[in-house]
Parts: sequence; structure tokens; C-alpha cells
Amino acid sequence: LAVLYYAQGRYDEAETLYVQALQIKKKLLSQDHPEVATSLQNLALLYYAQGRYDEAETLYVQALEITKHWLGENHLNVAACLNNLGLLYYAQGRYDEAEPLYVQALEITKHRLGEDHPDVATSLNNLAGFYNVQGRYDEAEPLYIQALEMRKHRLGEDHPHVASSLNNLAGLYESQGRYDEAESLYVQALEMTKHWLGEDHPDVAQSLNNLGFLYNSQGRYDEAEPLYVQALQMRKKLLGQDHPDVAETLNNLGNLYYAQERYDQAEPLHQQALDIRKKLLGQYHPHVAESLNNLAALYSVQGRYHQAEPLYVQALELLKHQLGQDHPHVATNLNNLAFLYQSMGRYHQAEPLYVQALEIAERKLGSNHPKTVTFRDNLENVRDIRNNT
Repeated sequence: LAVLYYAQGRYDEAETLYVQALQIKKKLLSQDHPEVATSLQNLALLYYAQGRYDEAETLYVQALEITKHWLGENHLNVAACLNNLGLLYYAQGRYDEAEPLYVQALEITKHRLGEDHPDVATSLNNLAGFYNVQGRYDEAEPLYIQALEMRKHRLGEDHPHVASSLNNLAGLYESQGRYDEAESLYVQALEMTKHWLGEDHPDVAQSLNNLGFLYNSQGRYDEAEPLYVQALQMRKKLLGQDHPDVAETLNNLGNLYYAQERYDQAEPLHQQALDIRKKLLGQYHPHVAESLNNLAALYSVQGRYHQAEPLYVQALELLKHQLGQDHPHVATNLNNLAFLYQSMGRYHQAEPLYVQALEIAERKLGSNHPKTVTFRDNLENVRDIRNNT
């Protein structure tokens, strides 16, 4: 029942049941039984989804220690624990800590199951996703392709896990601006998902959302909009009005209207997304910061600077608190606030923020990442303006 509530985004109800299950297992089986580790993992996953990272970390570490103690360092359950902890560190921008966990999980899985097992493909996917977000595209691509080929070989050409791999590879190509290759893979993944799961499944909604995002990135707004609308209607119907995935699609549709300068239509969507995220995820979740950022950008482009500024500042403080001072999302937010100050002619405030954003991006993403290049260009631009005034 807790799993069902979790899937529906009913996190408070899920938490009550997970905590209850954990207490019962501790009482009946002892504090450090493998079944207790499983319950700790479930509760940690819930906290992770809610952005309660410190609480999640404590539980994941406990689960990992119990699992190692009972099952040994090289058990598959240990690999699963390492993967989960890696995902948490990845979400927090603690990349140096995440990478060795992913690599270790991959090595254990290969050792126990052989080079060609679907679980190895999952570990390859996780490591590739990690490289992708850091802009290490040349390292990510061969891992994604390897995972895709492995899944096709072991599961068949049109398995849902193959569709997942196609989606991942498409996302990488999209990040690189290889839009034609991305589109082909997204369309394949969508058709495959519909075939296996039916027209009316949450995974189909996710595929529609992905394809809509690609079209939006290309400025193909007329093609993106119906996909977003369809995904939104599907998610509301299948998951309820108040689900994180509904907020995601509201957010994306709001961004589409923003790009088209349909600001009156964008604003209520961003406000709805913000309200859902605050309600379900709490005031301090990174997705709340994303919604604050989007709403601030909307106000900024309309010249409503005094409404935009407090939202950017709030988002920045939230991200620093949740993810640490040195996270790429913090860099993006610093850049956004700097751009606002630049638009207001407050160049002396903009420049140091651009400097901070660039320093973080160079450390965490590398000198040639597209975001790093953008931040560097923005800094040079504001310096040129200051030198000429």
C-alpha cells in the first residue's frame, strides 16, 4: 500500500506506512536484519523524492552497512545500496562522492552476473547519466550505447527497458544539439512504450513529455504544445491533479508559453506547478526552486523586476541550503540573478554573481560545457558594458 501511495505522490500517507513497517521489522527481527535494511531503503527513497536529502542519506548509509555485514561486500544487494546512495550524491551535486559508488556498483554487478546481464545495463545507464549531466558526453555515449545493445540482446528489440535506453540516449543527443538523432530515438521509444503498455500509461506520458521538450528546444512550438497538453491530461487522469509529474508538465508547458511570449497563459501554469511542488515536496525541495526560478524569469522578461528579484533570491538560498554552495544548479541561479541585475542596470551587482557562476561551472562541469561557455560569455558582456560606461 505504501508503494502505491508513493507512486501516486501521496507521500505523507506513504511515509506513515513505511515507518510503521520499519518499526515492526525492527521489533520482530532485530535492528540489523536484512529485511530492516530493505525497509530503510524504501523510506530513504521516499525522503529522496521529497528532497529530504540529509534524512535519506542517514537511512541509505545504515542500509548499506547492514547489507554489507549480513551479505558481504560483493553481494548484489550491496550494489543496489551503492547505486541508491550514488543517485543521492548525484542529486546533491556531490559528484566526486557519487562516481566511485556507481563504478563500484557496476563492478559488483558484472562480477556476480556477467558482463551481459540486464542489471549491468542498469548500472551502465546510471553511470552514463552521471557523465551526461557533467557534460562528459564522450564518456556517456558509449555507456548508453552499450546498455542499449545489451538490453536489445537480452530482452528483445522492443522491450520497455529498451525504450528507456532509447530515451536516455536521445536525451544525451538533445544535450549535444544532435536533434535529428534525438528525435528518431524519442519517436521509437514512444511507439515501443505505447505498444507494450497501451496508449494510456504514465510511461507514455513521460515519452510525450520528452518529445515535447525536444520540439520546444528546437523552437517547434506548434508540435510541442499538443504533446505537452496530451501528457498533462494523461497524467492528471492517471496520477491525480496533485502529483509531481503533473507539476513537471505544467512547468514545461509554462516554459513553452514563455518562449512564445504568451505570458498571461504561462504565469498560472508556473504558479500551479509551484503550489503543487510546495504542497507535495515541502518548501525546500530543488523542484520548488526550479518553479521559483521560472516564475521569476517570467516576471523579469515583462519588466516586473521587483517581483522577480525576491523569487530569484529565495530560489538561490534554497538551492544553497539543499545542494550546497558548489552545485551546478546554484551556478545557474547565480547567472539568472546576475542577468536580472544587468537588465536593471545594476552592473556592479551582476558581475560578481557571473564570476561565482563561472567558477562553479568550471569546477563542476568543465571549461567546455555549454553552460560554462554561456556564463563566460555573460561575464565578458557585462564587463564590456562596465568598461564602456
